[in-house]
Amino acid sequence: MNNISLGLQIEQAAKIIKTGAIVAFPTDTFYGLACDPFNANSVEKLYQIKKRSGNKAILLLVSSIVMLDRCVDWEKMSKEAMQQFELLAKSFWPGPLTIVFPALSTLPKNLVSENQTIGIRYPKYDIAQKFTQASGGIITATSANLSGQANAETAQEVFSQLGDTIDYILDAGPSPGGKASTLIDLSCSPPKIIREGAIETKDIQLVLSNNLITS
Repeated sequence: MNNISLGLQIEQAAKIIKTGAIVAFPTDTFYGLACDPFNANSVEKLYQIKKRSGNKAILLLVSSIVMLDRCVDWEKMSKEAMQQFELLAKSFWPGPLTIVFPALSTLPKNLVSENQTIGIRYPKYDIAQKFTQASGGIITATSANLSGQANAETAQEVFSQLGDTIDYILDAGPSPGGKASTLIDLSCSPPKIIREGAIETKDIQLVLSNNLITS
């Protein structure tokens, strides 16, 4: 696919996201499902499409660290947690590390966890970066599959699982694949690895000087 057609796809996908649509797109790892996270109806549609339990929060992508201010309740983070975030961001962002933060109360209730937290990632993958930026700087990024089924690495795999239940597939060829993003919770002390993925626990331990719960 040439850059012109890909650019037009990103432009089109970003335009319809703002109308409440659901778009599949490639992330740092697998294809994800994007919608406007501040549109509660769109978030609810994501759950229905994936047949996902409502008690599982939806992850977000941001186009820059500045965008965290629209999602994160910084006042609920300790000084130590803020320092840990700065270390993690400096070492692993942009990249496949999803960080769980205390969520702002202004976020839709169906977007956040029962503990009022939100998982956020700053992607490194160029297409995901450009799409997130074009869509307003913050989008959802839950995996583009039926809940419990295999992750999708291509647009064809997305369609085989979700078909026309989604509004648009940003087909940029195969996604990088590999392991899913590593998930770390900074809303607790010490921070906890919820899921080891593309970034190994040992590398995070080095950055945080072993101040980490790993199981």
